[in-house]
Amino acid sequence: MHAVSVVVPVYRGEETIAALVAELDKLGGPVTTPDGVLFGVDDIVLVHDHGPDRSDVVLQELAETYPQVRVVWMSRNYGQDAATIAGMAAAHGDWTVTMDEDGQHDPAFIGEFLDAALDQRADLVYSKPSNTRPHGFLRNITSRGAKVVLATLFAFPDSTRFESYRLIRGDIARQLAGVASNGVYLDVALTWVVGDVAQVPVTLRAEGREDSGYNYRRLFSLFWKMVLCSGTRGLRLVSLLGVTLAVVGGIMAAWVVYQALTDSSSDPEGWASLMTVLLLCSGAVLFSLGLIAEYLGVALHVLVGKPLYLTVDSPTPRPEPRENRYREIEYDAAMRGTDPGEH
Repeated sequence: MHAVSVVVPVYRGEETIAALVAELDKLGGPVTTPDGVLFGVDDIVLVHDHGPDRSDVVLQELAETYPQVRVVWMSRNYGQDAATIAGMAAAHGDWTVTMDEDGQHDPAFIGEFLDAALDQRADLVYSKPSNTRPHGFLRNITSRGAKVVLATLFAFPDSTRFESYRLIRGDIARQLAGVASNGVYLDVALTWVVGDVAQVPVTLRAEGREDSGYNYRRLFSLFWKMVLCSGTRGLRLVSLLGVTLAVVGGIMAAWVVYQALTDSSSDPEGWASLMTVLLLCSGAVLFSLGLIAEYLGVALHVLVGKPLYLTVDSPTPRPEPRENRYREIEYDAAMRGTDPGEH
């Protein structure tokens, strides 16, 4: 029987994670895939990524309720990729499944993932949503557009199939988590070490909470992270931009000289055209310098040893609710025969 570990990064999962764990618990015993393969989810790794809600309290209760649940406590918020990689390092199954906390990923497809991995001898299986994502129209369009830009402009066609719901061979997941450095994008890192990849159609469910945990700023940060991790294609585009501007400038200079030599009655165009060219060129130069600085920043983080993530043994203790503290004061006062207000 194939042992499956499920890794779930938890940022704002107070209202959704318990229902997901209950679904995964049903897959704990010997379960048969559509092709007749036996598997069991005997390891559920929940990674607490320091969200703004009381997810830590819920995770502690789940760890006490379900014996297969283990919690990895991050020292601070590091982001979904780092939390997922931390969970991959702690997982011990033959296969590792990564999924979101919000309930849109249905655990029932894990069996089909395993069938695809065994049938196609694939070490990595991505979900392929067959329905419209449960997000707004604008977010769906921008997400799809970002992947198309990576696939075409940055020559990274694998980006079109990136999904957070995936199945990874267990030993590959653990070893990759051990060598992943700061600034890495998980799906890009998987392309470095995995050759055979499969996809399985899945139906996405509605999120179990009203608003998504990702705003457009965080989504753009993820896109930019993918760009920086996808290789040196961005630097090549900077070089191509410089060559293009140099050629255009040479052509315009030749045209101005030709006009001055052949038509003495007409003067070359003046301030407006000059300022336009100056603004375009200076903008391109500043963009290029900014992109190069981003690459240098990623390299600097690696050189100075900035960790991708850091785990701790337990969550930071929460302060006791005020009503509980006051009840204790009242009890002590009653035992001593004093006025609670004096305390």
